[in-house]
Amino acid sequence: MDSVHQGNAIRRVMVGTDRSRTADHAVQWAAEFAGRYEAELFVLQVILPQHPATTEFGAAEHTRAAAANDELENMVRQLAGERGHAFVVMNDDPALAIVRAAEREAIDVLVVGNSGMAGRKEFLLGNVPNRISHNSRCTVIIVNTQLLAEGQTAEAARVIPSQAEPQAVEPRLGARAVKIATVMAKHGLQELFSQRDQSDISARREQAKRLRAALEELGPTFSKLGQVLSTRPDLLPPEYIDELAMLQSHVPPMPEREVVRVAEQELRVPWEDVFESIDPKPLAAGTIAQVHRATLETGDRVVVKVQRPTARAEIEQDLALLEVFAQKIGKRPALNQVVNMEAVFKHLSTSLQRELDFRQEIENIGRMQAVLADYDRLAVPSVHQELSTARLLVMEEIQGISITQVPDGPERIEAARQLLESFYKQIIVDGFFHADPHPGNLMWWKDRIYLLDFGMVGAVDADVREHLLLLLMALWKEDTVFLSDITLMMAGSLDRSDLNVPQFQSEIGAMIAKYRKAALADMQIGPLLQEMSAIGFRHGVPLPASLTLASKALAQVQLATAQLDPKLDPYDVAGKFLMRLMMKRMGAALDPKSLVYQSQKLKVRAERVIEAIEHLIGARPGQKLVVNFKANSLEEMVRRTGRRLALGLTAAASILASGLTATSATVAGWIPITFGIVAGLLIVGFVLDLMRGR
Repeated sequence: MDSVHQGNAIRRVMVGTDRSRTADHAVQWAAEFAGRYEAELFVLQVILPQHPATTEFGAAEHTRAAAANDELENMVRQLAGERGHAFVVMNDDPALAIVRAAEREAIDVLVVGNSGMAGRKEFLLGNVPNRISHNSRCTVIIVNTQLLAEGQTAEAARVIPSQAEPQAVEPRLGARAVKIATVMAKHGLQELFSQRDQSDISARREQAKRLRAALEELGPTFSKLGQVLSTRPDLLPPEYIDELAMLQSHVPPMPEREVVRVAEQELRVPWEDVFESIDPKPLAAGTIAQVHRATLETGDRVVVKVQRPTARAEIEQDLALLEVFAQKIGKRPALNQVVNMEAVFKHLSTSLQRELDFRQEIENIGRMQAVLADYDRLAVPSVHQELSTARLLVMEEIQGISITQVPDGPERIEAARQLLESFYKQIIVDGFFHADPHPGNLMWWKDRIYLLDFGMVGAVDADVREHLLLLLMALWKEDTVFLSDITLMMAGSLDRSDLNVPQFQSEIGAMIAKYRKAALADMQIGPLLQEMSAIGFRHGVPLPASLTLASKALAQVQLATAQLDPKLDPYDVAGKFLMRLMMKRMGAALDPKSLVYQSQKLKVRAERVIEAIEHLIGARPGQKLVVNFKANSLEEMVRRTGRRLALGLTAAASILASGLTATSATVAGWIPITFGIVAGLLIVGFVLDLMRGR
């Protein structure tokens, strides 16, 4: 033990205890160790609170803690005399309380018993000794209390040097800003902010190439920013999108010791307590994280996604500079002709902050499992939740092959259809979709397609989903005029007086004709939606950002399904899916409870319309008798019209319900008969009301 602190004086020794018999052995050992160096001895007892301090039971706990402190002081005085110090704290995290106390008291050596560390099979991630050894900034000695109990003190201690990280240095924003400006100037990107005519496509293409080169030179963060921007054609012109899509992240892999260090920081135990082995060669090395194959101590094969230690600091530093950039020059007219800088910064900041927290990806995987529950040929990897954190993701290893190598067979054909249909469902029904389904993120295993990497997902709000449903139906029926109207509705441009609507409709019609005359493998809805976005962009009516990302995802997944089944007609899959969806919605609307609910809503809304009209014409209490007289006539007309409309709609719904239930083999025979009788009575009532009103 004398070699623990060679050259360094040991003046303060601390030991943690819970006053158990094994912990008392550790305290005794620490007292002897402190006596050898004539060091001060600090004994800390942590009590777990069971009740809030503001309650009566909480107050009683604090009283007992004060009594425990007196008892501990007496014990320490007997062990170390005047060199002894004792204190009791209440904290629901004993390891954290001990580490903080050691820092506060400037402890040189921290002693802890090995209770709970009997072996791999018995380790706990919340294990106090392990957590202390991984988070303490001083030397930690873990003593084997079992050996101490048997009197074998010579082999009872395991010394762990300080594992403290160096103190974080404030980002040098000034130096980084100079570096960015230098690279931008080197590639001639100052032209982006000049008054040069940006309508020149060749000039934009040349600037886009220089921008890509500059982003690659600026390193991982800016490469990631470019990759994210390449998914947003609503923010950048097509020339920039094409160039940024080719960005490559030249990121050297992390050394094995860094991978292990991050894993141990997140797990709070030595990596070998969790993993039997970790493959030192990474499967992938990205700007934010690195992926390795590994085997758990249980024998399960997994992949481990580890975040780079410097990723968050680097990205937040560059985002801070971009925010200043957006505020200072983002409003310049010349720049806004090329890019909406404020929208760019907002999107980048949100996307990157989300990718830095792996818990978001875990949540995305869970949501996608629910979305794909009805598809037996599709799946996602399972997550080891107990081992995953914000910087560490441990998932089942998919031990399959690329979808480009799937053997022929009915399973392959059915999987292709389900994959394409699932994306219609993800986008139109659930409003949550995998935003990067390229072949590298699709693998074949156990006769299923597994979707991988949920760091990039998209969301579509309810209004856009409803419009998209109508848009796809218009595409299916090749209705150019209606398709144009829906596109303008989605862009909020129906009332634009400066828009050349005939020209817009003509371009939409030409686009539909081109795709419907194409070969079956080229009839892809995703590229078609992307071309619609480009047409809208040219006419100043950009489609919602969520739709542009969804069209990119559809384009990717349809390329994959065309490889799996070249005979698959995406329009046929979309049409059949839309018909089932509409029938399902219609069936839900014909549910008796839903019918009653909707009729009551109609009644309330009709009454509100009448009240609004009466207020508008001054018919609500007042002195204008003539107005009131006319309002009464108008009121009667509105009431009569509303009544007839309700009778007609309900009769039609009853007829439809009777027909649908009559064709079902699982519905009792009296149900369609009842619907038919109700429909007949309603029709009779409707006719009588018409005759009476003449």
